[in-house]
Amino acid sequence: MPTRILPAVGDADAVRSVTTLLSQLPDADPVTPVVDSTQLIDTLARLAAESVDELPEVVVVHERIGPVPALELIREVALRFPAVGVILITSDASPGLFQAAMDYGARGLVALPLSYEELASRVQAVAQWSVGVRRHLGAGGDVFTGVGGTVVTVSGAKGGVGATLTAIQLSLAAQASGRSTALVDLDLQTGDIASYLDVQFRRSVVDLAAITDISPRVLADAVFRHDTGLALLLAPAEGERGEDVTDRAARQIVSALRSRYEVVVVDCGAQIGGAGAAAVEMADRALLVTTPDVVAVRGAKRAVRMWDRLQIRKAEETTVVVNRHTRNTEIQPPLIQKITGTAVAATAIPAHFKELQGVVDAGRIHELENKSTVKQALWGLAGELGLVKAAEGGHRASRFRGGDRGSVSFRRRREG
Repeated sequence: MPTRILPAVGDADAVRSVTTLLSQLPDADPVTPVVDSTQLIDTLARLAAESVDELPEVVVVHERIGPVPALELIREVALRFPAVGVILITSDASPGLFQAAMDYGARGLVALPLSYEELASRVQAVAQWSVGVRRHLGAGGDVFTGVGGTVVTVSGAKGGVGATLTAIQLSLAAQASGRSTALVDLDLQTGDIASYLDVQFRRSVVDLAAITDISPRVLADAVFRHDTGLALLLAPAEGERGEDVTDRAARQIVSALRSRYEVVVVDCGAQIGGAGAAAVEMADRALLVTTPDVVAVRGAKRAVRMWDRLQIRKAEETTVVVNRHTRNTEIQPPLIQKITGTAVAATAIPAHFKELQGVVDAGRIHELENKSTVKQALWGLAGELGLVKAAEGGHRASRFRGGDRGSVSFRRRREG
């Protein structure tokens, strides 16, 4: 049977070189190359959703693939698609890199410039390994073959604009609709999710930072299961320990959560460090919460421009959420969209802090009443973002209504 090989190569010259050589290998069936990390993961996810057997036996990752670094990409492929063997093509064939590649989940390494004999040998060995793994999985092994969970990051244009409240309510809406949901606090120095939800905890995101292979059991030990069903991965009680969570650790943690939960909501706070930047870059949807005042909107514009300069995220790929909105304010969502150059969520969150004050002070934000206009708007935003399951014959929706106006508008995620 031909060996299906998927090249992941970003450079045009390298694409031609790699595909030409792969096509010469015996029993090789190279498929159309992908040009970046996002396209690779999406392609594998689409194939895995059909069947493990639809996946290529071998993925060849070039060292200059982007935007996710090659080793981080290899880790995500190995975690989410364990039946696929990955080969790294690199100009650095040192023992140190070889060991790092193996630690990240690669099954082989081929040095540049490419050698036919070396490439053929590695592809054959990795393909045999992949076939053996699939045979084992076919005998009853367990493998994650879904498209992966949806990751949503929530950042604040400045402190105090309501990013944490937004993240919590989006998570609660997703969980209540029947989707397994994880809520992560990457506001590492000043995270308040535990306070909002009245949680006493021992473990935090820091406990996963130094672990190179986050297994399901390790992840379960670090996660706090809230009464609402939410899986919470909290910021450390000692803010200075947040420095231990690097961008590399954040990528690994988010990838592990994505492989286990249908929805992952990440509260990044208002100060984006390396960990938060990595999460924003990986996210399917990046939200930036602002209030309709000059200072906050300027902060939103500043954050959007910084993300673009650092190549974290483009303005048009960011969605601004307007919190504490009133009809009589001079700054309305269309103006904010024009100033920031971003999309603006159709759902604006009304300014009704009196509805929130009691549950916020009690640390019971999850007990906010359904009739709250703030909750209605935030759960409506969850529907707009596609984080909640569509109603099945009206039964799911009726469970949310509870006989009052606190219903959720469940809409399927808009394509594109």
